Amino acid sequence: MNRIAAPVHAAAVPEDLIARQDSTIAIAVFVALAAALVVLFHFPPVLDYANHYARIWLLSGGIGEQPFPEIYAIDWNRTFTNVGIDLLAVWLGPLVGTDRLARTLLFLAIVLPPLGAIGLHRLLFGGRHYWQIAMLSFGWCSTMIGGFINFQIGLGMALFFSCIDLRLQGGNPVWVFAWRLAAALLLTVMHIFSLGFYIAIVCGLEFSWRIDILRSKAALARLTGRLVLAISACALPPLALYLRTAALPDAGGSGLGLAWNDGVILILINLVSAITTYVPLVDVVLFLPLILICTRAARTGDMQVHAGLAVTACGLLLLSCISPRHALGTGWISWRFPIMTALVAMAMVCPFANLTRRQALSLALVINLAVFGRAGWIGWNWWLAQKDVAAVEAVLRKIPAGTAVLPLGHEPETASSLAHSNRHFAWGLDTFRHLPTLAVPFSHAFVPTLFTAKGKQPLSVLPPWSQIAVPEGNLVSIAVLSCPAMMREYMDFTPYLSDWRRRFDFILIANADIPDRYVGSLMPAGLTLIEDAGFAQLYAIDKVMPAEPLSIPAGCARAS
Repeated sequence: MNRIAAPVHAAAVPEDLIARQDSTIAIAVFVALAAALVVLFHFPPVLDYANHYARIWLLSGGIGEQPFPEIYAIDWNRTFTNVGIDLLAVWLGPLVGTDRLARTLLFLAIVLPPLGAIGLHRLLFGGRHYWQIAMLSFGWCSTMIGGFINFQIGLGMALFFSCIDLRLQGGNPVWVFAWRLAAALLLTVMHIFSLGFYIAIVCGLEFSWRIDILRSKAALARLTGRLVLAISACALPPLALYLRTAALPDAGGSGLGLAWNDGVILILINLVSAITTYVPLVDVVLFLPLILICTRAARTGDMQVHAGLAVTACGLLLLSCISPRHALGTGWISWRFPIMTALVAMAMVCPFANLTRRQALSLALVINLAVFGRAGWIGWNWWLAQKDVAAVEAVLRKIPAGTAVLPLGHEPETASSLAHSNRHFAWGLDTFRHLPTLAVPFSHAFVPTLFTAKGKQPLSVLPPWSQIAVPEGNLVSIAVLSCPAMMREYMDFTPYLSDWRRRFDFILIANADIPDRYVGSLMPAGLTLIEDAGFAQLYAIDKVMPAEPLSIPAGCARAS
């Protein structure tokens, strides 16, 4: 098979001096390190993980414990996609336990995407090149730190399924079609975006190693036929499931609910989501060596490229720029495409395949320092977060079973503090937003923000609890309780705040050791501090409205 650019230095280096590259040991060490991080840190600063954990606990059997039979119900007709971890929770949760299953899923979300890219690279380029170590850096990205577990696992599945597809290409077309049907069904159930990723990769692999296939009408016609067959096979399972489903994701009855990255800066921020974690500047610095390796290889002509996957990467890059940020009640849609683009781009190139032993040693050293330096940065932030998790667990022990907990937070003036770098990621988004949902498994209490979105989760909230629940929720500032204008602004997104004093028994405050930007630490009258654990505080709510008139803090003016 011919590459677009063959390594010009291969002939210049005597064959007996060419180093044998082997990435296996570094890959194994990275996988072991990722496993150690997941084992050591119970609830790492991964945004959605705590919420997923609570839902996994319910689906693993917790829904049968009081008071949850009267609060939640399981209805598999609510969705046909994004339910991979939910199905595993039902099937495996009772056998292995919630904690072990949740940690395993988190581990797979970290390692499967880069390992899938490595597997595809080895098939395409026929070796264990050091460049494959560089792909491990993409185990950490915004969608990973955001806790998009189904999506991340789906990316890895799509890449591994593409490896099987590559081996089957050129064989019996009936078997290839049947395989693609089966792969598409599994990917649809895991996450619909992973199916789209698989289709994009398969089309790229069907294309060719060389771009000049487009110059031949006969070859172009054959390519078109293969692409039509591939897309048809992959489209049938989601179409069949779509026709049977009773619910699709929505934006709360407000139409498509589109929000766009409408500006060059927002598009650039979206593109670098493929590498950003807790502090973007640190991520960029740790990633620069890998970029320099690619540019150096391109300048010297020592770069092999798969043309078909290059076309796929360009298509995914375009989608990264033009896709909406939010739509149909689903957030950060545009985040999904940059990491897809990056994984395909890493798998489609092979820089410096033929080096002398000294050159290969230098290449391996640079790549390993970049990759494991990045893993160390992640480990540091996960270690920092354990004090916050311990604080939340301390206040959860004070919550009686069967009560309703209102989660709020202190919104900081700035999210750039290195002392608390673990608390925010990807340009200021908080990582602790869903820690209060741990009140469900740990305290047997109700929290209104557990994931129960129609079209995405099989879990639903029963009345009357559904009146104070939202399918997905943020952690609102405590100022909402003291600032009427802010309360009115948030009412459409957090309707459970209406008559909060009567509807809830406790208020759990996260990020409490940093003053709120609007009201500091001021709380309304009629609240009793039960536990102050630093990062987390717990207040009991007096059901009787205070007699004195409401005093509006001066800081409320900043929130309007």
